[in-house]
Amino acid sequence: MNLFVTGIGTNVGKTVVSAILTEALQADYWKPIQSGTIEGMDSETVRNLISNSKTVIHPETYLLKEPLSPHFAAKLEDVEIDLGKIIEHGTQITQIDKLNNDEKSVSYHNTQRHQRSIIIEGAGGLLVPINKSQYVIEIAKKIDCEIIVVISNYLGCINHSLLSIDYLLRNNFKIHSLVFNGEFEREVKEAIMNYTPNCRIIDIPTIETLSKELISPVAANVKQQMAL
Repeated sequence: MNLFVTGIGTNVGKTVVSAILTEALQADYWKPIQSGTIEGMDSETVRNLISNSKTVIHPETYLLKEPLSPHFAAKLEDVEIDLGKIIEHGTQITQIDKLNNDEKSVSYHNTQRHQRSIIIEGAGGLLVPINKSQYVIEIAKKIDCEIIVVISNYLGCINHSLLSIDYLLRNNFKIHSLVFNGEFEREVKEAIMNYTPNCRIIDIPTIETLSKELISPVAANVKQQMAL
């Protein structure tokens, strides 16, 4: 199962949610485009928050220094992001055949699709541009992902959530789950849930201090929620 983690905007907790999902499913993790490397790497955050030994964290396709929209950060480095290159990389990753579950080594094959899920983390929201004509959500479409929408509670989150959900539904994406990251007033949460009444809901509590020890029980709870 390929799960693409997006959000209703920036700074809604996609990386922390990605770490929780990676731990809950003992999934692989991949961040195709990382901008803002001068401030750190999301893959390293995930690596530092998970406890299981099965997860493989795959290398980014593009690494960009400035914490800006990918197309803008790429322009500053005289780079043009090629969606085809990302899809080729993603196709390899999602077709990894684990030769031995007890070994760290991996090999690429086109003959057998590996069974473990992969968490693919996007950049910002759905329509963050990656070049002059393409957007981050197109990665999910090309690699055949189900969508995880991360929602945080702030003034305007209802509008941003419904716009994001509406775009996904109108463009025939399959929404796997809505993730409510943190505490929500009942009225706010219900307004969002009522727009997609049959959608799976995952609740994640506010985590004040990030650590493996605190992520692990949250991941176990999320695993139960996903099984419902």
